[in-house]
Amino acid sequence: MDYYNPPQTSMKNNAAPYILFFRNSGPENYAHLSPDERQRLMQKWNAWYDGLAKSCKAVEGQPLELETRLVSGSGGARVIDGPFAEAKEAIGGYVKLMVESLDEATAIAQQHPGLDYGLEIEVREMTASCHLGVQHHSTHEMLTM
Repeated sequence: MDYYNPPQTSMKNNAAPYILFFRNSGPENYAHLSPDERQRLMQKWNAWYDGLAKSCKAVEGQPLELETRLVSGSGGARVIDGPFAEAKEAIGGYVKLMVESLDEATAIAQQHPGLDYGLEIEVREMTASCHLGVQHHSTHEMLTM
């Protein structure tokens, strides 16, 4: 696989936001690797992201801390600190893409070098509103209101 060259499409006005959620990305997945192998994986991972950023397909991405907190119940009355036993299912990071289709976002995810080490990637299109009528506002929009 060529981690340096993401799938190429022309960036037309119909590009939509998609998000890649990284699961099963904890340190235990990489503990068996030697320091040199970890370094090579990190270089491939960074090259994968940098190629997407240079082609204006990745607009942001970030790992997430292992520590988590779950809030639920009326008024947020129930608060549980994690990580939880289901940590393999926890989201360990994300990349936000601007691409033309679910197929293109999936093709990008399929090139991720972490897949060879157990990483799982959930691919989802983002939407401007939800079934409850909640609307999306970007940080830029909020600052200019």
